Amino acid sequence: MSLKLRLTIMSFLQFAVWGAYLTSMGNYLASIGLASKIGLFYAMQGIVSIFMPAVMGIIADRWIPVQRLLGYCHALAAIFIIAAGYYGYSAGENAEFSTLFLLYSLSVAFFMPTIALSNSVAYTVLTNNNYDTIKAFPPIRTLGTVGFICAMLFVNFAGFKDGIFAFNFGSDENFFSFQNGYEQFYVSGVLGILLFLFSFLLPKCEINKTEGKISMSDALGLKAFALFKQRKMAIFFIFSMLLGVSLQITNGYANPFISSFNEMPEYLNSWGANNANALISLSQVSETLCILLIPFFLKKFGIKKVMLMAMFAWVLRFGLFAVGNPGTGVWMFIVSMIVYGIAFDFFNVSGSLFVDNETDKKIRSSAQGVFMMMTNGFGATIGMIAAQFVVNHYVYSHTDVVQQLEGWRTSWYIFAAYALVVTILFAVLFKYKHNPKDVENVSH
Repeated sequence: MSLKLRLTIMSFLQFAVWGAYLTSMGNYLASIGLASKIGLFYAMQGIVSIFMPAVMGIIADRWIPVQRLLGYCHALAAIFIIAAGYYGYSAGENAEFSTLFLLYSLSVAFFMPTIALSNSVAYTVLTNNNYDTIKAFPPIRTLGTVGFICAMLFVNFAGFKDGIFAFNFGSDENFFSFQNGYEQFYVSGVLGILLFLFSFLLPKCEINKTEGKISMSDALGLKAFALFKQRKMAIFFIFSMLLGVSLQITNGYANPFISSFNEMPEYLNSWGANNANALISLSQVSETLCILLIPFFLKKFGIKKVMLMAMFAWVLRFGLFAVGNPGTGVWMFIVSMIVYGIAFDFFNVSGSLFVDNETDKKIRSSAQGVFMMMTNGFGATIGMIAAQFVVNHYVYSHTDVVQQLEGWRTSWYIFAAYALVVTILFAVLFKYKHNPKDVENVSH
């Protein structure tokens, strides 16, 4: 098996593990009476992202080869997510928040670092074998998104009918999809075990043999926080956090929102209301395709304008949810999924490039860590806790389906308004002069 093929399989499984539950877990939580706690489950991903990747990075650098640590982390994450699924099975609708949340938290605590670890494995193996990482890595990473999509679609279309495992590609009231139950945790766990076993087939990555002790400050990249002394970088990182607030909202709430239409007679048999996960998977398809547009847009318009496009795309993402429906308005949902690729990719890639260009090479990796910490750590955590408050107030405080639907629309309008305010403030406060030469070598 070639090196690239092994790395591609690794990437596919890496994100398939996540795709099995990330966009459908909210639906399951709502079905067992934990709708008011959805935000906390998704916020936990942000909380552990603040410190666990750095801790595991130190371990990989100093003691355990990164390909081995990747496998161990996936094994532990799989054990805990399977335990969460088993608890969901045994407790049914009587599942307690504390137990389920603990098992889930332990799982994501070990899973979230694997995103960085898998990247490290890929870069190390490619570099050791004289591959050009800029050319070789993007196709490998793209297959990761494909893995995410495949897991989403499997969880959407697989399930039980009359107690027998089956696939359903339409709308059938007698079919129970995995996206609505604890089974999605089992799917994730099985994929995690497969990646743990596959990790033994990955090429060996050497441990860092650098002599001397490394300070905790250096290991955690704390020196990069000195960048906040620069006004331009401080403004950029603050806005990274403010935009990071939006990152996980649709992952947590899009599925419960779209599926809620199923309780209304006019949408009962609509394909969209019965296949929310498949509909949402268009977001990941868009993400894959938008990667190809980034080099052109960066060189043509510059980082600031590209980031403004991403920010306005979030406005459209939320706004179209507010006015769409899975019936005659399903096209609005589809457009919302399409603009997600711009919202997610344009912000993350252009932001990463800006950090790379504007920081000293001695702290460049640490600065990238700060960027991720501000977006996927602090930003996503604050965003999900705030979103939970909004949705609980406008949606889950009501029992009537019509009132809940109106509450959903109000919530999406609030999220859209927030994204619009951030966009306007960024346009006014962030100063950056575009130089095409800064991005002419970007290839992904």
